[in-house]
Amino acid sequence: MINKHQEQDEWAALGVIMASSAQRLQAAGVQGLMIASNTMHKLLDDVQAATHLPVIHIADATIAAIKKQNLSKIALLGTQFTMTEDFYRQRLVDAGLQVLIPESDARAEVHRIIKKELCIGQFKDSSRQYYQQVIKDLADQGAEGVILGCTEIGLLIKQADSPIPVFDTTVIHAAAAVDFLLE
Repeated sequence: MINKHQEQDEWAALGVIMASSAQRLQAAGVQGLMIASNTMHKLLDDVQAATHLPVIHIADATIAAIKKQNLSKIALLGTQFTMTEDFYRQRLVDAGLQVLIPESDARAEVHRIIKKELCIGQFKDSSRQYYQQVIKDLADQGAEGVILGCTEIGLLIKQADSPIPVFDTTVIHAAAAVDFLLE
């Protein structure tokens, strides 16, 4: 259902789903929220408007990890939405990072692999090799690290697959949640 709404550009319907989920979690007594998807952070405003709970933003946690390594020029891989729309990229830029994304055809293929393979549990060597080439190309353009800006990419790409530091947003976001809980 989520994929279908995304593909059909039905973000308002997704916003209602996310807001409703957030309200139910708040009613259950949670103290904070996470949106465990980079792309779905596009609906952050809907979630925040529906509750008074803090939201641990996946990009903010990733920015902190990047800054710990003193990097300033970062590649971003993810869905078309995450790579090209301001809801995510602008947050990185506002934090002082220069963001590189693949060219148009490569963006389309990165997106296709996410939606048509990774999201349904297919992990092909050919797709890993494709991502490795895209990362190498972005590193050749000066990227000092690469954000795996879709939670499924970390299932395909590991640090050993990249010539530059890899920032797996799934791992980073989970660690930020632990920190939040321990505070």
